[in-house]
Amino acid sequence: MITDARVLQPEFIPSEVKHRPAKISHLTDTLRPITEGGRAESSFLYGPSGAGKTCIARYTVEQLRESVVSMDHQYVNCWEDYTRFKLLYRVLDGIGKTIDIHRQSTPRDELFDRLRDSVDAPYVVILDEVDQLQDKDVLYDLYRIPNLTMILIANREEDVFTHLDERLHSRLSSCARIHFDRYSLDELVTILEDRVQWGLADGVIDRHRLELIADYAAGDARKAIGILRNAAQKAKYEDTAEITETIIETVVPEAEAELQQKTVEKLTQHQRLLYEIIADYDEISGGDVYAEYTSQADDPKTRRTMRNHLAKLEQYNLIVAKGNTKARTYHLVT
Repeated sequence: MITDARVLQPEFIPSEVKHRPAKISHLTDTLRPITEGGRAESSFLYGPSGAGKTCIARYTVEQLRESVVSMDHQYVNCWEDYTRFKLLYRVLDGIGKTIDIHRQSTPRDELFDRLRDSVDAPYVVILDEVDQLQDKDVLYDLYRIPNLTMILIANREEDVFTHLDERLHSRLSSCARIHFDRYSLDELVTILEDRVQWGLADGVIDRHRLELIADYAAGDARKAIGILRNAAQKAKYEDTAEITETIIETVVPEAEAELQQKTVEKLTQHQRLLYEIIADYDEISGGDVYAEYTSQADDPKTRRTMRNHLAKLEQYNLIVAKGNTKARTYHLVT
């Protein structure tokens, strides 16, 4: 049934990417100065989860490496590496300069000084979930490194640019902005057809059943691939020759729960606390969420930061918000 499990993972980057030629072309044009010995401007990719932002960024950089052999690159998930130290450490790690760095004792300024002195060739850094950075001033530090080019990725433009200081905003305001919409049903089907071709045995699923998966996924490629993976695993477990409609319908809740759990595991300490508070209620107002949060958190953040965290939980389909700002209530997605 499953001939290559790697291609059924959402992190898999295919050798050919479909349905985003304009996005690839735009990002490629932005990065082109690197091929001519210059420095490219920063790029900002934004749009809903599962719209292909990360895939396109990584695919385009891989294609660029074929033209610029000396180029280094690094992918950073800022949801995991959200502090200044963690981010700089990950960027240094991309050029092999972390061997003698001690996470507990090495000063943060030393990391930046080492990075500045070590980047002597083109270096492209993809900063995924960049809105999750605790201190966005670190972006200014990266911007000041002559050979380093940033590709920023987030769900919403305002989450990144609204609260930047004037110095950083002026540097990044002119960066190339590339907006991603959700995939259409036909686009998702084509993406799934490629995964089937590369990772499953012949004849296990037809287009009609791929359309059923795409319909359940509602424009989210990660969700679509997750449903396909779970369906293939269930068919293999049940020793059936095909992935049937019944199997697909059965695994949809499992795939959704799996995606939700992976997202919850990525949450920062404060985001997780807010999520758990909301989970304790059928429905809770924003004011009550904040009251509970400030009473339970060791180092509670501002109300504005809490609202940003809640917006992130909503973007990733973990919670539902109802009502306007003053009367807004929250409950978990079930």
